[in-house]
Amino acid sequence: MIERDHPDMRVVRMRPGFIFKRESAIAQRRLFAGPLLPHRLLRPGRVPVLPDMPGLRVQALHSDDAANAYRLAIVRPVRGAFNLAADPPVDGAGLARLLGARRLRVPVPPVRAGLAAAWRMHLVPASPDLFDAVLRIPIMSTGRAREELGWQPRHSGLDAVAEFLEGLRTGTGMDTPPLSPATSRRGRTHEFATGVGSRP
Repeated sequence: MIERDHPDMRVVRMRPGFIFKRESAIAQRRLFAGPLLPHRLLRPGRVPVLPDMPGLRVQALHSDDAANAYRLAIVRPVRGAFNLAADPPVDGAGLARLLGARRLRVPVPPVRAGLAAAWRMHLVPASPDLFDAVLRIPIMSTGRAREELGWQPRHSGLDAVAEFLEGLRTGTGMDTPPLSPATSRRGRTHEFATGVGSRP
């Protein structure tokens, strides 16, 4: 490790939660949900029931807040690891409020089985292993970032997710190939052409 072999070098490591912003929504949808997710379905009130699973709780933050933490790490004489996440953790109740949906408690195994089947049929790009990892992610303490960096997120985790959902609904992006909405146009044919789901 560089830190071990070069103790005179200042090394800072950031460990963020899931980072969201409006302009990255289309790219993240391509990576995790795939071309079959209809953006209009994500308007409040369009999803009547949202599956809520035990253990589904993740930490999120806005990209602006992540960038500010990196800035603070540059200008302050700190070193070591810092966890970055905004409060509160995002769970089924929070997502249901954002979508105006009613929660339906469901066990994890059938949801995972359905995701695994969709992945094998090339319907979604995210493997069931990623789903397993999300359910096992521990809740991080961000106390060190707040105390030593003086970092304070301006957006809550739910604010970041709400902006992500708004970006999906409006098709917002940026003028770079990974974030450009143009990649998903023409019936999202490019996404199908480049492959979705499991690989042989």
